[in-house]
Amino acid sequence: MPYKHVILVGDGMADYPISSLGQKTPLEVANTPFMDLIASGEIGLVKTIPEGMEPGSDVANLSILGYDPKRYHTGRAPLEAASKGIRLSPNQTAFRMNLVSLSFGPDNTITMLSHSAGDVGQKEALELLHILQKRLSRDGIQIHPGVAYRHLLLWENAPPDLPNIPPHDHLGEDIRKFLEDPAGIPIWELVRSSWEILRDHPVNNRRKESGLLPANSIWLWGQGKAPLLSPFEERFGVKGAVISAVDLVKGLGFCLGLEVIEVPGATGYLDSNFKGKADRAIKALEELDFVFLHVEAPDEASHGGDLEKKIRAIEVFDREVVGRVLEGLRQFQEFKIMVISDHLTPLSKRTHTKDPTPFAWCSEENLKRAKRRKFCEANAKASGLFFEKGEELIKAFFSGNPI
Repeated sequence: MPYKHVILVGDGMADYPISSLGQKTPLEVANTPFMDLIASGEIGLVKTIPEGMEPGSDVANLSILGYDPKRYHTGRAPLEAASKGIRLSPNQTAFRMNLVSLSFGPDNTITMLSHSAGDVGQKEALELLHILQKRLSRDGIQIHPGVAYRHLLLWENAPPDLPNIPPHDHLGEDIRKFLEDPAGIPIWELVRSSWEILRDHPVNNRRKESGLLPANSIWLWGQGKAPLLSPFEERFGVKGAVISAVDLVKGLGFCLGLEVIEVPGATGYLDSNFKGKADRAIKALEELDFVFLHVEAPDEASHGGDLEKKIRAIEVFDREVVGRVLEGLRQFQEFKIMVISDHLTPLSKRTHTKDPTPFAWCSEENLKRAKRRKFCEANAKASGLFFEKGEELIKAFFSGNPI
């Protein structure tokens, strides 16, 4: 394949119109000249979340990479395990283990304050993981540290049909309804066991003294068995790489046989090394034909309900990733570049939704005669270009035929 292909994912960029923005979305008001340049080619909507499936980044990114989630998805946590080089046995179930912040009210309410324990840092998280490994691990249960609030628990012969409750779907809610669910007892026993361990830990005492939310509970979700995925190169005839700060996306890369490129300082937040990710993408294309670059920051801002941060994250993504990659691509004779929001993460909901999401792509030929068009949800819908099956999008991108 003569072309170099790049897909740039701004996780959760897309949104609903917001009254304080004059019924515009963050994408509409953000300054995004480089995504607008790409939208001079093709722009449209794609359904990355099949009917009946939860609108998670695991499902959405699997879809964008050309794999039907209904056929290939087994859970989020197994992909995160793969990113750490963990091979699950047939009897093992992997769970995402978040560090979260709960509020215990005088009326016995238990409120989910933060799915990320107030954006707990890596150093503090590892201190907490150390004691959790000592106190919660037992025969058949292992805890593996990850990044910041995102960790893993492996459970051999886990009870079947346990509930999967993403914590970011229930921010600000009383979560006793889950903890009292009889079907969830094996999970919630572990969650409750973490409370005493974490309540008065020195890390949490320091956080409370500094006015920060404590990481005072674990939360188990996203469970599943090891997936069986055919290699990306075998499927599409393209050698490629994945760049992301998120274990989930890196795990997808490992499972698909893509090169997984680590970038120092890539965090998943607004302090991430965006320029470093863009530069490594261009460097990788000297040897490879395809790079899938994922940026988490807009999604984290959305979960936090922070409009200013979301707009800033979108603008940083455009300037330091999209613009920098576009400039680097000019050294290659032929290329195609796509920008996409893997799913919507509306600020009004602070979680993912199943709505079709906007994408745009262009080639070097489009750029020679480019007339900028705003990359946003409204223009994507107005174009009439729509992919009902998300896994069909990449095929059209590689072929250059949007139909």
